[in-house]
Amino acid sequence: MSDTAVMIIKNLEALSNPGAALFAQSFFKTGPGEYGEGDLFRGIRVPVLRKLSRTFDDTPLSEVLLLLSSSFHEDRLLALLMLMRRFGQGDEAMRGHIYTLYLANTRFINNWDLVDVSAEHIVGSFLLHRLRKPLCLLAGSEVLWERRIAITATFHFIRRGEFHDTLALAEKLLQDSEELIHKAVGWMLREVGKRNQVLLEDFLLQHYRRMPRVMLRYAIERFPEERRQHYLKGRL
Repeated sequence: MSDTAVMIIKNLEALSNPGAALFAQSFFKTGPGEYGEGDLFRGIRVPVLRKLSRTFDDTPLSEVLLLLSSSFHEDRLLALLMLMRRFGQGDEAMRGHIYTLYLANTRFINNWDLVDVSAEHIVGSFLLHRLRKPLCLLAGSEVLWERRIAITATFHFIRRGEFHDTLALAEKLLQDSEELIHKAVGWMLREVGKRNQVLLEDFLLQHYRRMPRVMLRYAIERFPEERRQHYLKGRL
């Protein structure tokens, strides 16, 4: 392990908060059979990790990947924040390399916050001017987190007024068995609606009767209450 890697670990250990770690283990569902089963926490807040990530821009990617494979949740989050910074600062070759590394290591991007903080900024950004087939492949994965990466990556497109891929993936994931996918899809649909209400309502009118309740609630969260109730009670 390099001197930089040792320094990073020492920083993380020094910032650890056992009380906050205990709360995080409950919040992120780490019990037997839960989606975050066995995950370990140091109890470090995200803003602290973001600040720390800015101090290690010269860390070799091999060391960042070692951090990404850590048993500790915050170590993996820090690694993703470091990859995001390198991606944003890199040329096309570096961006392509980091995108490839990201998709090759999705087994370590294994909780909703890790996905949500990184997918749009690496996967979505890289695919903005490229074919979107990788998102379809991810959406068809048996791995929950890869399916969540697929839909949340489209937030990068949504921010730029592109909605087709979000709606196509939402339809593909309509009958997904996992609530964490229902929430992510509903969230992305809501973001589409913020920018194009008509397009969202067209989608909902086609699909709302088949949508999981949580997905629908997330999608219509910003609607006027009367309109929300029409959807929830199926009176359209």
